Amino acid sequence: MRAIEAELLSGSELYREVILDKLAHARESAWIATANLKDMHIEGASIVETFAKLAERGVELRVLHAELPSRPFRASFEKRRKLQRTMELKICPRVHFKTVLIDSAWAYLGSANVTGAGLGAKAEGRRNFELGFCTEDFDVVDRTKALFEAVWSGAECAACKLRRVCPDPIGPAAPRPFIRLGHSRRLGR
Repeated sequence: MRAIEAELLSGSELYREVILDKLAHARESAWIATANLKDMHIEGASIVETFAKLAERGVELRVLHAELPSRPFRASFEKRRKLQRTMELKICPRVHFKTVLIDSAWAYLGSANVTGAGLGAKAEGRRNFELGFCTEDFDVVDRTKALFEAVWSGAECAACKLRRVCPDPIGPAAPRPFIRLGHSRRLGR
């Protein structure tokens, strides 16, 4: 075990640090893993608008999510053709880790999903009780990035026990077991 430098955040601190200070100012990449992806609002505008601005600046955008994004998110996303070509979304029902990786140098790890009640600007009394920590520790960032990349690339898919119910498996299908065919039976005359 080793000590790392990290900041523990909760409530509106999460919104300010993760969304306003880091995500909105990403320069190279923003990788997000979340179980739920909703059309939360940032300073009165859809997060999809924030993603569009980042994409215009050439920021690589990747989002891993466990279930279909909310209808409002999908509606907002579908209006932005250019963003659809640049922002990558992949679904994996086993994604339950929540992280925001910015420029491969900073990481948020915590309990909050990318929703208004999680990382969003909802008012006190309406926001979920969430905790998370932020760090620039190279080992934490690298290990988080490695897990993200393993899921993103489909490296975890072949052995996944949920592959049959996965709506859109990421990796190639696992080889099917050999099936021995029996003798055909004649139908009764």
